[in-house]
Amino acid sequence: MINRKSVTRTAGFAAAATVAFGLLSTGAANADTFVPLPGGEITRTLSDGTVVTVRLVGESANINPSLGSTPAHRNAWVSGSAQVSVSGGGDASGGKIYPGYTVGCQVNIAGGGTEGGAEGGVDDTGAGSGGVSTGGELSLGPGQAQSFYILDLEAPDDYGNEAHHKRNKFQGSNGSVTWADETISLSGCGGYAQARSFVSVEVETDNVISWVTLWGQPFSLG
Repeated sequence: MINRKSVTRTAGFAAAATVAFGLLSTGAANADTFVPLPGGEITRTLSDGTVVTVRLVGESANINPSLGSTPAHRNAWVSGSAQVSVSGGGDASGGKIYPGYTVGCQVNIAGGGTEGGAEGGVDDTGAGSGGVSTGGELSLGPGQAQSFYILDLEAPDDYGNEAHHKRNKFQGSNGSVTWADETISLSGCGGYAQARSFVSVEVETDNVISWVTLWGQPFSLG
């Protein structure tokens, strides 16, 4: 299987990607379809007056609705950039950005709203208390949905052992993470399928630790 995964992390704001419109290829059966997505922005004021803004820019999906002519198998490559700014209130000492996607098979995933993130919350070491996985290799049946994080960063823990993290950690008031051609591979779903991005951010100030989640627009996987 071709590895098309490429994740780039930056400190501070990343420039918004320019999104091209239209089809990547035309005329062939099951041609890949390029879908530009609008991204979004959310601003929340925490209990100590800290203002947190989360933006999703340059978001897109390149969709192959029937990989290998198998109706139950879809493939998509998704890209985007999450940007976080923190101001006012207590002095921000940094935060953590958890980007990911929710995928559903014959289920409406458009009701997530602008907050809430993956069900059950997020942790920094395991698969998430709500059963959130890492990586987009999914097998779903009708009525099922699954969330996953796109980051799997290796770093030594406090004892020098290898640890894996699903977040990009930043210091100070600004942070961002950018991803390109991240794979969503869905099997087992014979009906329609949808996906949507989410960016969950943990912000820590002198007074509070809080979460803000931004949801992207749902899009069809075919």
